[in-house]
Amino acid sequence: MSAHDWRKSSYSSEGNACLFVSAPDNATIRLRESDEPETILTTNPRALSDLIRSAKAGRLDHLGTALGTA
Repeated sequence: MSAHDWRKSSYSSEGNACLFVSAPDNATIRLRESDEPETILTTNPRALSDLIRSAKAGRLDHLGTALGTA
């Protein structure tokens, strides 16, 4: 996948709340939201995997409560 190829998450619905992913190489993952496509977060596969596992395990649930969104 080239640096300019973005794939929409299969969990994103149609409309403005879409997450796009790009992996220009094996060590880099880029994420952006459809609402702010100029804002790009960059991470690596291991860090993203750790984040997803933590979210699935509920270890980040307290963050939503702190922000008033849970």
